[in-house]
Amino acid sequence: SLSLSLSSSPCTAAAAAAWLSAFPSPRRCSVVCPLSEALAGRSMKLSRQFTVFGSGIFCVVVFSLYLMLDHLQLDHSSNPRAGSAVFQKGQLSILQEKIDHLERLLAENNEIISNIRDSVINLSESVKDGRANAEAANQSRASSAELLASPPLVVPVEPEDCRFAARPYAKASDGVQMLDIYDLLPFDNPDGGVWKQGFDITYDEHEWDSEPLQVFVVPHSHNDPGWLKTFDDYYKDQTRHILNNMVVKLSEDSRRKMLWSEISYFSKWWDSIDDQKRDAVKSLIERGQLEIATGGWVMSDEASAHYFAVIDQLLEGHQWLEKNLGVKPKTGWAVDPFGHSSTMAYILKRAGFTNMLIQRIHYSVKKHFATEKNLEFFWRQNWDPDSSTDILCHMMPFYSYDVPHTCGPDPKICCQFDFKRLPGGRISCPWRVPPEVINDGNVQHRAQMLLDQYRKKSQLFRTKVVLAPLGDDFRYTEASEWDQQFNNYQKLFDYMNSHPELHVKAQFGTISDYFDALHKAAGIDQKHGTPSLLPVVSGDFFTYADRDDHYWSGYFTSRPFYKWLDRALESHLRAAEILYTFALADIQRSGKLNDFPSSESYKLLTEARRNLGLFQHHDAITGTGKDWVVVDYGTRLFHSILNLKQVIINSAHWLILKNKEEYSHSLSSPFLQKDDIQPSHDALPLKTVLKLSTKPRSLVIYNPTEQVRSAVVTVFVNTPRVSVLTALGRALKVQVSAVWEEATKPSTEAFQVSFVGQLPALGLGVFQLLEGSDPGTALAEYSLYRPGGGLSPGPSQPFKLSVVQEAPQPFTIENQHLQLWFSAASGLMEKVKSKDDGGEHQVKVEFVWYGTTSNRDKSGAYLFLPDREAKPYVTQEPPTIRVMKGPVYSEVVSLYRHFTHTVRLYYVQGVEGQSMEISNTVDIRGEFNREIAMRITSDLDSSNRFFTDLNGFQIQPRRTLRKLPLQANFYPMTTMAYLQDNHVRMTLHSAQSLGVSSLKPGQLEVIMDRRLMQDDNRGLGQGVQDNKVTANLFRVLLERRAEPREGDDSQPLSFPSLLSHITSLYLNHPVLPMAVSLHFGAVSLSTFSPLLSSLPCDIHVVNLRTIQAQEGVGPSDEAALILHRKGFDCGFDTKNTGLLCSTTHGKIPVDQMFREMKVQSLTPVSLSLMHTPDQGGNADEIQLKPMEISTYRIRLR
Repeated sequence: SLSLSLSSSPCTAAAAAAWLSAFPSPRRCSVVCPLSEALAGRSMKLSRQFTVFGSGIFCVVVFSLYLMLDHLQLDHSSNPRAGSAVFQKGQLSILQEKIDHLERLLAENNEIISNIRDSVINLSESVKDGRANAEAANQSRASSAELLASPPLVVPVEPEDCRFAARPYAKASDGVQMLDIYDLLPFDNPDGGVWKQGFDITYDEHEWDSEPLQVFVVPHSHNDPGWLKTFDDYYKDQTRHILNNMVVKLSEDSRRKMLWSEISYFSKWWDSIDDQKRDAVKSLIERGQLEIATGGWVMSDEASAHYFAVIDQLLEGHQWLEKNLGVKPKTGWAVDPFGHSSTMAYILKRAGFTNMLIQRIHYSVKKHFATEKNLEFFWRQNWDPDSSTDILCHMMPFYSYDVPHTCGPDPKICCQFDFKRLPGGRISCPWRVPPEVINDGNVQHRAQMLLDQYRKKSQLFRTKVVLAPLGDDFRYTEASEWDQQFNNYQKLFDYMNSHPELHVKAQFGTISDYFDALHKAAGIDQKHGTPSLLPVVSGDFFTYADRDDHYWSGYFTSRPFYKWLDRALESHLRAAEILYTFALADIQRSGKLNDFPSSESYKLLTEARRNLGLFQHHDAITGTGKDWVVVDYGTRLFHSILNLKQVIINSAHWLILKNKEEYSHSLSSPFLQKDDIQPSHDALPLKTVLKLSTKPRSLVIYNPTEQVRSAVVTVFVNTPRVSVLTALGRALKVQVSAVWEEATKPSTEAFQVSFVGQLPALGLGVFQLLEGSDPGTALAEYSLYRPGGGLSPGPSQPFKLSVVQEAPQPFTIENQHLQLWFSAASGLMEKVKSKDDGGEHQVKVEFVWYGTTSNRDKSGAYLFLPDREAKPYVTQEPPTIRVMKGPVYSEVVSLYRHFTHTVRLYYVQGVEGQSMEISNTVDIRGEFNREIAMRITSDLDSSNRFFTDLNGFQIQPRRTLRKLPLQANFYPMTTMAYLQDNHVRMTLHSAQSLGVSSLKPGQLEVIMDRRLMQDDNRGLGQGVQDNKVTANLFRVLLERRAEPREGDDSQPLSFPSLLSHITSLYLNHPVLPMAVSLHFGAVSLSTFSPLLSSLPCDIHVVNLRTIQAQEGVGPSDEAALILHRKGFDCGFDTKNTGLLCSTTHGKIPVDQMFREMKVQSLTPVSLSLMHTPDQGGNADEIQLKPMEISTYRIRLR
């Protein structure tokens, strides 16, 4: 009987199809199936190769026939319950599904045969040249043996794709590397005189005799989209008045200029004004009086924000500008984010920007850059070997972006030229010397005072062009301030410019006016690559300190609940964007009229984009707003997640229907049911309990990743008697676990069902759930421990539960790849063994507390000022330890007073089985000035080096410096941090942004929550006391190098492995289950597989975002396809990943991307769609360089 199943056959046609399709040529690092041994012989002759080619075809055909026999069995006896339940009413539907499946396999087999033919021909050339050798043959035989033992073991990687990460770091001859700067600086803080954090500045009065000083005074108003007030309240009370006055006051004098940045506010105001005022705004822009700088939805945070969300808010702002104003910003303006990331420099460069400005940087770094006249530089990515990522950057030299700290080094003088502080106003100068109204009697003296500051500031730069911003938070609200600032400054300018002996030209300007003059003065010609006066800088600018030991590392973790909610919204938005784009294209392709809610869904998508964008603001995701402002942000995020679930459900409904005529949209009665329900904006979601019966209930699962994925799917059901079938009626192995109402009391009404589902790339899988016994369903088994005893659990039926009163020896859980040891006293992990290489490592988890200093300045929302090193977490009550073992996953749960800590191992032959999942549910609402951290201590010899990601985009090496205080060695971790020695790397993957450090060799420490009772004197005016029950999710991945690494970690360059990249992707983009609602009858559903095959392993679909129509608020027929080719370290094994993908030099043939949809057009554009390159015609192949993010306008049908 040929009744073998696909899951148990190591080299079936399906496995061969998926695996062989990843091999366009034999120049891979591994070969596959029994063909490999024959193909690798050194002296193989051409005739023998074609024999192998014929054998390959025969092998594939036989596999196809075998698959047909396997899939076409309608023998109910092999599964009588499934037969009666599934086939009774739907035999024809199931048969049609199988025929469709076979048609797809035949198409794939044709492609396989073509690939085999190409491989044989290429290999014959290789043999002729004598390049095949015995070593390759031996490696081939080993690969074949491993492959026969289990499905695909080794990811095929082109050797050329490994060179990018393997090449040594090349520092520019005039380059500055920030890691070197941190080693160099003493980080002392001597009194610099009037410029407290700097030094005394002098100049030669005749310096400008031959070339006058150019001064650009740039008026600006920094409008936080939420901080001390909500976004709407700020708009109502201040922002709308600023913008209304701007139109009037700029129109009064063509010499007046203004800079604006935040499109969230500008768009809200635009919607409220009439056509006459809109025309006036357009005229101001055309005349160069008003400049939109950056043009993002907000001025984004650069520490906690993920690059998906940073790009999305930038794209949203630029799309709004294109549609309403036709404006294309070219200069970045970031005066308030708390530290600066090189990822932002890259994103702006890819968006078509030529310049950028940054401000909040460690005062010692600013002083050093000022001393070396390096405050203006080309910011280059660490991994860029040439100048392709260079963007011109201006670093503001002084303490703040307000007027007292922008005209020159002496704030006492500069404050006298902030004319809003004139006597009688609401604010004054803290140095107690007020401004004076400029008149004929004082203009000479006051102009010389101001010019002296401009001249001193110019001494910190390499050209005779000076930038002097003129603004602050929510400035120019009242018409009187416009008059005060512009009239008085114009008198000063008129005096300076009318006296040639002063050798100065002073004027109002926009930021681009300044940079245009700088380009000319510095001899910058980026088109022709001519050298300039300015240096090249690589690295980032974290962690920020504004004075003394006041490091802004607290906000890396502040309000962690909302950092988690932000990432949940990101994954839902990306899923909704992609499914909606596919649904629209499929509807247009089918030509069927229906009631699919395309316009309504697009409105929900737009609102979600804008709410996510709003939360990237540097006082939102940072957790540094007032309590009620945080509630406003959280409510927006919460409602958008609910709305996006609707978009996902509506789109998935259309895509999985076999008969599209059956589609019917109902808002009150959706076809698919959400898997979880979040009760409120500040509560964790609760899983929906699905009601099952003997009638199959369809479960639709979305895979948001671009690789075919074997994923553990978990849903809650109302019965422990359950079976799960594939769409083809094949029963799966199922684990039923308890849902715990209390620490030792399982629910009798809800049960957790887990199984491993094979899901198509970016597609929808369909499964059947039904009530009834099945041999493939197993109940999890439990053991309960409590040091000291005293456990009295309630009834545990139907689960087997044993209570161990005496403290046992350390206990273990394991899967195919890992074995973990846990302390019997704490229930926390202590040791890990890798079964793949036999290596054992100490990996000890513990929890610690930080307090706050007793000094006047204490920890708050921004600052981390600990009293001393962390203290171990000690509790009077021993933990309850719950050990669960099952066929799909096993876990250890340790329940403490302040947190529930879970370590889980999945039995998956693939990515999810290679690492251990750690979840911490934290509750410190009753604490006083304490911060809780998880510490992982390993035996890795990592010295003082560790690595953190920047915005989920790239890795930045770090060094723990003993000359700095403890809090200075904490850095933002958006998605991962790792340690390594010459043999092993340990990566902590995170599903939310938090602060991380490595204070001792082999140790990683992540702050999980902070509760602080006081303000830290940075303007917020409150502590952080609105803590929530917060869930933090991590994965710990141990990887052994294939060959020991030589040298140390001194290079400012590092990359995750492919496995690490995919692990992070799976963690941040979990599968989304949806059940068909109960009131729908039998509806024929089919798997939705949009891609022809998995994309290359190193290419990630950042987004597939439908573009707005030029008229109205609905969608166009185009989408923005944003792709990122990830740089990866090939030095680690790629065995047992289960990935059905390869690397391809970053190339994707456009006509081979999609299965049924056709690409009508594909046009490369700048990152945010602003610019189309001159050669940007219709592309037939996508080609990305390592680390490159590129955007394409795509039209699908």
